Amino acid sequence: MDGASAQCWERRSALVLAGSLLAVLAGCSTKPRPAAQAGGTRSAQALNLADDLREPLLARTMLVVNTPYTYGGNSPEGGFDCSGLIQWAVGGITDSRLPRTTSQWAQVSSPVQGRSLMRGDFVFFNTLGKPHSHMGIFVGNGQFVHAPSSGGTVQRVRMDNVYFAKRFTEARSIFS
Repeated sequence: MDGASAQCWERRSALVLAGSLLAVLAGCSTKPRPAAQAGGTRSAQALNLADDLREPLLARTMLVVNTPYTYGGNSPEGGFDCSGLIQWAVGGITDSRLPRTTSQWAQVSSPVQGRSLMRGDFVFFNTLGKPHSHMGIFVGNGQFVHAPSSGGTVQRVRMDNVYFAKRFTEARSIFS
């Protein structure tokens, strides 16, 4: 290995180590930034996308199953955390300005009652002591897709999974 390659390798290793440390120290949910830091004011106005965008959302979501989890990640190339996955998937079907954190997604979506859960709706979980600390996209047949945690990949999981069934808090929708 020549000098330039060795330096590149060392930088890459340091970045991977730093990213791994961040992922271990933090959960999926990130603290919302104040509006001034988020790039202007952000209203909590609900998204009301057309129902015919549900399937394109699911198709886009399924494209990135097996993509590595990365804390703060929001792209197939850089990996995903749970809310980054949602932001990327929804960003492919609308030009609307989108939230980033799980709590912000809860603010711009509407509650779904009981058996009204449909493909493309969001499911929220309490994994860090707060109701919107983790989220995924319901894909039907009792399953959802999410970016789980450090060391994991975007995956399809059953809603009745022992871990998630105990932590489920609510379902919400961005569709009208």
